[in-house]
Amino acid sequence: MAEAYFPVGPGLGMEENFLSLDDILMSQEKLPGRAESALPRLAVLLGQGAGSAESIPEGSKLEIPLWLAKGLHDSKRRIISVELPKIYREAWRTIFSADANVVDLHKMGPYYYGFGSQLLNFENPENPEIAQSILQTFIARFRRIMDSSQNAYNEDTSALVARLDELERALFQVGQKGLNDFQCWEKGQASQITASSLVQNYGKRKLAEVDG
Repeated sequence: MAEAYFPVGPGLGMEENFLSLDDILMSQEKLPGRAESALPRLAVLLGQGAGSAESIPEGSKLEIPLWLAKGLHDSKRRIISVELPKIYREAWRTIFSADANVVDLHKMGPYYYGFGSQLLNFENPENPEIAQSILQTFIARFRRIMDSSQNAYNEDTSALVARLDELERALFQVGQKGLNDFQCWEKGQASQITASSLVQNYGKRKLAEVDG
């Protein structure tokens, strides 16, 4: 039976995959910002007015969805400016540097890695430090996540998973699946290895060509 939905993975780094549900949800996350010029007819979209014709005056503080912030951001025209969410600022980067494992990433932002990578699209002097912090946080947490996934067979892992960002949850599930597959193999319950349908169909075509 064919699957109703085939999961599409998120984009890598600063790129987005618009066929990925994770990336679509991530693009709805909001950034603090400021209108550097008047924004006509955007008041309703940004929750700052009741009429579709209302404009946002210059200097207004905003909460802008990531997808819209990327569309409006222009370093030459200065339409909007964006601020760093607090979890990517220096104070939090110091906490991550000290012990990244103590942070509840899902509570702070369910798309910490993906959203942080998208922030690099905006010209911010702290971009090198942000990129380094994201990378080091992933490295520091990765081993513990995979170790936990490999040592939690038939155990309740809900408390652990609740603290993980969406990327980390996907990695945890991969680790759990690998463990379950290995346990089945040890018990002799592994599925018989068969050629893929692609290989089988290719073989049939070659036989048909020979017979023809």
